[in-house]
Amino acid sequence: MSWFNVLAVFLGSGLGGVCRYLAGKAIQANAGFTLFPWGTFAVNVCGCFLIGLVYGLCEHYAATHPGDKLISSQIRLLLTVGFCGGFTTFSTFINENYLLFQSSNILLVIVYMAMSVSVGLALLYVGYLLANL
Repeated sequence: MSWFNVLAVFLGSGLGGVCRYLAGKAIQANAGFTLFPWGTFAVNVCGCFLIGLVYGLCEHYAATHPGDKLISSQIRLLLTVGFCGGFTTFSTFINENYLLFQSSNILLVIVYMAMSVSVGLALLYVGYLLANL
């Protein structure tokens, strides 16, 4: 384990979390009165776009510039696991599903999505119940 990698994730996630908070609040405030969480929705889908863009750009650069280390593993970690992970873990979830989809494992994609949502909601409910004992 490299401490530079840990530091990159630490810095990126802090920045991503602050951006998530500020962007989510600003978007929700401008959405007017609505029960729909537009701020969170916007942050989640923007995070999905960003993680796809960063991974795509890194892969394209590596393919067109073999051996060039301009985009280091620490920069990639800072932007993806760090920033996008701090901005929204939903982007990581969607990226993992995309990677499973690319490997032609459609059943595993469906199982992972269904389990993540159903178990996540169930455990959220259990947490609320335990907190109110």
